[in-house]
Amino acid sequence: MRFLLTNDDGIYAKGLSVLYQEISRDADCLIVAPEVEQSAVGHAITLFRPLMVRKARKNGNFLGYAVTGTPADCVMIGIRELSERPVDLVISGINLGANVGINVIYSGTVSAATEGAILGIPSMAVSLDTLREADFTFAARFARKMAQFMVKDNPRKNIPLNINIPALPEDRIRGIVVTKQGRARFTENFERRVDPRDNVYYWLAGETKTSDEEEINSDVYALSKGMISITPIDYDLTRYDALPDLSARIKVLFGQVEEEPPTP
Repeated sequence: MRFLLTNDDGIYAKGLSVLYQEISRDADCLIVAPEVEQSAVGHAITLFRPLMVRKARKNGNFLGYAVTGTPADCVMIGIRELSERPVDLVISGINLGANVGINVIYSGTVSAATEGAILGIPSMAVSLDTLREADFTFAARFARKMAQFMVKDNPRKNIPLNINIPALPEDRIRGIVVTKQGRARFTENFERRVDPRDNVYYWLAGETKTSDEEEINSDVYALSKGMISITPIDYDLTRYDALPDLSARIKVLFGQVEEEPPTP
């Protein structure tokens, strides 16, 4: 089997390294990852400049391909150009920091998995719920088990999975739940600063806050209770429940009348 590994923390990130060590026990793994950190770039792709690709090395050994682009770029070029044979699974991660709630929209980690699904490859994103120096060992073991599920036992391989793991010792994790995307979002504020030449600039700060109204079947709630969250996601952003009413109102607004079916 051939797996493509990527992330948004950059090709030398510890989470990607630990993931590779664990996942490569079962499959031939190719790393194609951003040359520098690309956190919160969402599903951006590079159109107006070339993608530079170089062979990255660690301790003198080939590590993978470093790309001057986004996580979605890495998945596209990895599948289309850099892998000499078909890719069976895309794994994005292990990200430093959870990707839950509305913040999923901003996530380069999740977008890499979504891009894999768009290209017809089973895909999953894996994140660890901490922004501090972390032990990725258990998260990598869990990712390995989920990778085996994705390629062997999952009948719905076209649906990417967004997996979030509490940054807790294994014996303190309270369970595994399949969840919906929650409503928590990054509450931003800007720190105003002045550089040595008196130019004003702003530094984005803030935090993700969990609402007391968060639903108990959400990814946000699961993490807050020390449980692993697995969320099936989709790149179709259509609100299907709004289609009939919106269609009727637009027809009234523009004076459109339903055509009579032709007489047989």
